[in-house]
Amino acid sequence: MKVGILGSGEVGRALGKAFLTEGYEVMIGTRDTSKAGLVKWHKENAGAKLGSFADAAKFGELLVFSVGGDVAQKVIELAGKENFSGKVVIDTTNPIAKAPPQNGVLKYFTSLDRSLMEDLQSAIPSAKFVKAFNIIGSSAMYKPKFAGGKPTMFICGNDDSAKKIVAEILTVFGFETEDMGKAEAARAIEPLAILWCIPGFIRNQWNHAFKLLK
Repeated sequence: MKVGILGSGEVGRALGKAFLTEGYEVMIGTRDTSKAGLVKWHKENAGAKLGSFADAAKFGELLVFSVGGDVAQKVIELAGKENFSGKVVIDTTNPIAKAPPQNGVLKYFTSLDRSLMEDLQSAIPSAKFVKAFNIIGSSAMYKPKFAGGKPTMFICGNDDSAKKIVAEILTVFGFETEDMGKAEAARAIEPLAILWCIPGFIRNQWNHAFKLLK
């Protein structure tokens, strides 16, 4: 399967490498293919392709949306809504506001009555958005190793077949998956990133993950 990754930051590069390792064809889409970090990554992962957001969106049979939440709508326009149609879109975004954290607590530009993923899904009704990978650091997105066992990845989305595909990927990547239901559940999943970040901001502790015990 061809994977188009929209976003060339740490998350996009980490997931790009993971998909390459698992034998997928990968293209990373970005505004600037000459960025130093991306050029270095490409040298280390020569099997990947680089291109514009539109190039990656066209290329991918499955898409990974890994841009800053504040530019997400703009990137959709740049990529072309038609290039998302009918495709599974793994949405890693969080609606982080420009304001600095307060005592380690990030500020969001959404509310508990509306998530960023719902806005993205509304913008492209024909796409199959699935929330995932937004509650863990990029260094632990592939085959994470924690003393407490496999971490839990909470997902949600309106299309059950899309969630099944994402759950299968998560299993291969080393996670347990908990399906939280429809897109409205992103109102609860997105704020988990605020909780995840607090130990990092106040104690410089970034190597942790969530696990649902039953």
